[in-house]
Amino acid sequence: MSEEVKKITDKELEEIQGFVNQINRGQLSIGQLETQKHALLHQIAEVQGSLKECQDKLEKEYGKVNVNITDGTITEVEEEDNVKADS
Repeated sequence: MSEEVKKITDKELEEIQGFVNQINRGQLSIGQLETQKHALLHQIAEVQGSLKECQDKLEKEYGKVNVNITDGTITEVEEEDNVKADS
């Protein structure tokens, strides 16, 4: 004797499949965004390295200065005393 197989309705199946497909698309989108994020983090690190090289070059030429990135003016950096007064 064969047992009758129970099934949900076609409409219920389509609804569940729709939810699963939405979840899968969302997970795929998250994966793509994480990949873009990873690439952008590497780009930022490279640019930060280039900025550091530029700052080092400027320091060799002008000494320790602050540069106004709006107009290019420079101001001397005042060295702070690292010696603390005894209490």
